[in-house]
Amino acid sequence: MYVPMGTLLEKANKENYAVMAINCFNLESAFATIKAAEELDSPIIIDLLMEHLEKHLGMETVLPAVIELAKKSSVQVAINLDHGKSKEYVKKAIEFGFSSVMMDASEKKFDENVEETKEIVKIAKNKNISVEAEVGGMGAVAGDNFTNAGMYTDPKEAISFINQTNVTALAISFGSSHGLMPKGYVPKFDFNIVKAVKNATGTPLVLHGGSGCGADNIKKAVEFGINKVNVGSDVMKAQSSAIYQQITQNPNEDFVEMVDKTIKPAKEMVKYYINIVGSKGKN
Repeated sequence: MYVPMGTLLEKANKENYAVMAINCFNLESAFATIKAAEELDSPIIIDLLMEHLEKHLGMETVLPAVIELAKKSSVQVAINLDHGKSKEYVKKAIEFGFSSVMMDASEKKFDENVEETKEIVKIAKNKNISVEAEVGGMGAVAGDNFTNAGMYTDPKEAISFINQTNVTALAISFGSSHGLMPKGYVPKFDFNIVKAVKNATGTPLVLHGGSGCGADNIKKAVEFGINKVNVGSDVMKAQSSAIYQQITQNPNEDFVEMVDKTIKPAKEMVKYYINIVGSKGKN
């Protein structure tokens, strides 16, 4: 069933759990993600990253196929444009059929972020499309550029932003980083940021960069008000590891078979996170 993201997050907010949002790079990862959700009777969000869509197959090609998977699913599926950096691209995504879009102007000045997001919210809500935004910034693992104190979201800014824009959900930075974490590294979360924003607004909040954050961190974040958890790198790593193992064991493996064998490890990783955030059986 293809639904707006707000439908999923409203229920998660009321019942104090989170919905997984999986960054999907191709149809196989989207298929695996939806199948994992079906096996656990969980709602799910497919995140399609603007950068991926621009560099590889465009939304005109990818989105209709993923929508078809969503419509045929036995669970509720939202498809979200992830990190839409361009206002024009986000508007295009709304017209092309995303059930949710992220207007990410977090790298701009606060007032610019507010104004661009307000404009997108006005357009999207007339079409029953959810809008996510972001205040603060997360570090990237590349070059050991982890989230530092200067990147953490200011709760007062986040509260003001929500009140001014009326976004469906807000991504906040409180310790996570995009990409894969080095082995053995577990980030330190500042849960007071989550508590402050949630208590003041009651709005669904989003954790980006969930890969490698640790089950305890994620569970506690959900407890304090996170309703959407983004994970991409861990699922993609599970798929790439499956390919590497096959090539190592049999360099002449048929490519179709090789890709097919990435479905199960991807599913298992998605199911692992669904169990952490508490959305099993919540469809």
